[in-house]
Amino acid sequence: MEIGGLELTRALRATRRRQQIGALTLVAPALIFLIVVFAIPLALFTFRSVDNAETWSVLPLTRDALANWDGKNLPPEAVYAALATDVQAIERSAAATLGRRLNYSEPGMRSLVISLHGLKLDPARPAAPQMIAANARWGEHRIWQVIDSESGRLTPYYALRALDLQLADGRIMAASNEDSATFRSIFARTFWISGIVTLVCLIVGFPVAYVLATAKGWFGRILFISILLPFWTSVLVRSMSWILLLQQNGILNRFLMDIGLISSPLTLIYNRTGVYIAMVHVLLPLFVLPLYGVMLKVDRALLRAAASLGARPLAVFRHAYLPQVIPGVMAGLVLVFVTAIGFYITPVLVGGGGDQMISYFVAFYTNASVNWGLAAALGTLLLLATLLCLGVFRWAFGSATMVTGR
Repeated sequence: MEIGGLELTRALRATRRRQQIGALTLVAPALIFLIVVFAIPLALFTFRSVDNAETWSVLPLTRDALANWDGKNLPPEAVYAALATDVQAIERSAAATLGRRLNYSEPGMRSLVISLHGLKLDPARPAAPQMIAANARWGEHRIWQVIDSESGRLTPYYALRALDLQLADGRIMAASNEDSATFRSIFARTFWISGIVTLVCLIVGFPVAYVLATAKGWFGRILFISILLPFWTSVLVRSMSWILLLQQNGILNRFLMDIGLISSPLTLIYNRTGVYIAMVHVLLPLFVLPLYGVMLKVDRALLRAAASLGARPLAVFRHAYLPQVIPGVMAGLVLVFVTAIGFYITPVLVGGGGDQMISYFVAFYTNASVNWGLAAALGTLLLLATLLCLGVFRWAFGSATMVTGR
């Protein structure tokens, strides 16, 4: 009996393993697809925020020579000679890239590196006096501090810059000066705009979802189609439509002037007001639809029972109706907020210079400035903020609410 039971256990385990392998085989294509097109690119992009290959790969001799530098005085002759050898051994384009990277930490480094690349040094004489004679900045202690701090394989520069911090006085973190401290305010603006848009979606979307859930016949169908219609139109087209509607000579201003409500056009576009209006229009369905699905499943018997026991309408709403729909409310809020903090095209089109969110600067440093390290750092912080929001929501309301709204 004992042997038979052992064989049965082994058979059950083998069957379970075959089932697990079969299930894994079914999901393997989707899993591989996600890894290839999402996980790996995301990991590489995130690594960009600490990658320092632009300097590390072209300064091998300098890096080794700086290992023996105490950092207190100017470096010895060996460091000057190593830097000159490294810079003059690479192509001019690589020297320009190196100079641009060092210029992030210290203005003027780009021209300094490029001039060193073309400098004719006498190999029979020490390199240090020749470099200082060509440009006195080579005799500044700060220049060598920057080269030393930025010659490692990894760098904290981009992450610190994204938090308005910097390395100063030998890898000591200090707050950046007021002129360069911009990203904290941009992140604050991003969360502020997203919070206002989420609040407006709550105020507008709750009654819309209620009417949608209780409407019958043709009216309910028309209302449902009007909620779905934004999903059938691109965000770009919707944003451009708001420009036509809200501009000073647009449809809305002309209508208000024709009926005598205003005497001059209102400024509703290229400012924060236009951003709020357009983003609420784009994101409202993300709040309404999850809430609508939950409202359809509300147990009306509980509402009738509360009313029959003498509860006032407000008490019925607070104690019988709201607890049943609050998961849908929270699911809609997190969908709207998480989507809003990553918005790009709508604020660019309908907002002004002071209304751009952090996604605009990720795109700017990726495409215009070509500072991929800083773009990656900003994007990573935005991703962490999104994951934090999702984590808080999951901790507070459970993972099932995020998916089903229940």
